[in-house]
Amino acid sequence: MSFHPNDIARRTRLSSVALAVGFVLLLGAFFRAQVLETANYALQSQENRLRPIPLPAPRGIIYDRKGQIIAENLPAYSVSITAPSLDSLRSSLKQLQPTLQLSETDINRAVRRYRRAPTRPTVILADASIDVISVLEEHRIDYPRLIIQSVPKRFYPDGPLVASFVGYTGEISESDLNLPQYAGYNPGQSVGKGGLEKQYEDVLHGTEGVRYDEVDARGRAVQGVGPRPDTDARGAPPLQTNIDLDLQKFVASVFSDTLRGGAIAMEPNTGAVLALYSNPSFDPNRFTGGIPADYWKELNTDPWRPLFNKVIQGTYPPASTWKLATSAIGLENKVVTLNARMPIPCNGGMQYGSRYFRCWEKRGHGYTTLAQAIEKSCDVYFYQLGLRIGLSKLVGGGIDLQFAERSGIDLPNEYKPRFPTRDVRAYYNRRYGPRGWTAGANSLNLSIGQGENSQTVVNMAKFFTALATDGHTSTP
Repeated sequence: MSFHPNDIARRTRLSSVALAVGFVLLLGAFFRAQVLETANYALQSQENRLRPIPLPAPRGIIYDRKGQIIAENLPAYSVSITAPSLDSLRSSLKQLQPTLQLSETDINRAVRRYRRAPTRPTVILADASIDVISVLEEHRIDYPRLIIQSVPKRFYPDGPLVASFVGYTGEISESDLNLPQYAGYNPGQSVGKGGLEKQYEDVLHGTEGVRYDEVDARGRAVQGVGPRPDTDARGAPPLQTNIDLDLQKFVASVFSDTLRGGAIAMEPNTGAVLALYSNPSFDPNRFTGGIPADYWKELNTDPWRPLFNKVIQGTYPPASTWKLATSAIGLENKVVTLNARMPIPCNGGMQYGSRYFRCWEKRGHGYTTLAQAIEKSCDVYFYQLGLRIGLSKLVGGGIDLQFAERSGIDLPNEYKPRFPTRDVRAYYNRRYGPRGWTAGANSLNLSIGQGENSQTVVNMAKFFTALATDGHTSTP
């Protein structure tokens, strides 16, 4: 087979062009890699060589009004690990399990942390003991990706005594990370989960720092100063409160092991909360670094509900404490004076329709003035006063006194009281049906703080600040 000389020349030219084009393309690729993208490759090389270690920031110290510490930070040790994949993490955890005495719960928690933030070191133990740290340091060469660092640990010197208002801290959840108020937060960071810790999170939360460790191909730390400078963590400023710790301790001492409930002490003129205690309480220190599963189960199965704040969340019939509200509404509507007597004396009860409404005092109080009825807490007097006022005005007066609203205390998760609406007929029809209630009977119940009236302890305290200051209410 022979080729025409022209064919050979044509093919030679095509080959030369192809080689030239290929050479130009290779030259362009080399130019792009060596010149145009040199910074990107240098950055990738640097990132492979440098391991960023987050540095937790100390939270702000919380003080009482006298400068006594309510919440502070103590030095602790955390154990973390970096892993290129989930399988690698699981393998490392299995190797560490006998040494660290890791439970399946601990392993699953670490796996969840890795899935939320695979590029950050995965915390295995948030608060490791000195004994554990010593063992790990002895075997550091066996676990090159292990990170042991000193971290600030939240501590409450008075523990359960202050839990009702200070709350506790915990690791930020995945759902919290999606909320706008946590924009800029990273997985694994600690945040306030209740009480003042949560209410003033934006004040108490410091700024996380970062340390860059230089590592080899196996992830082992090597000596040398990296090209990136470390960024120090910045602690948050302190938070000064109105709490009086000495008074707080006294209030807590009033509650015995069998007494359940809540108490609050306020300055009437300013609304400053001096003490706030809910019993039974819990130890917020047990939440730091991850609450033990058995303690969490104990809290949630306790029938007295230690995690339920009985001052701001518990709603209870105010009973006789509400008689002062009935008195104020009656005086406001000019249907009674402090010296006015009711036509029916208290003989232990009062007949109204087909029902007999009793007084707490079976022997009765006889004829009393309003001032005397308040002093003796006579139910029969207030039954009659409630009838004089009328259900609509009684409800409207209660709404004007803010019994249908939250107190506005600067603590999260305050519950709203239960109280009728101004459209009394519609409210009771909706609740009992058109024929299931009467204005008179409901007025009698409402007048002594019963019926469709459940208030929080803090809301009643707010009302009494108004009585103590001639009508001026202060937000707690």
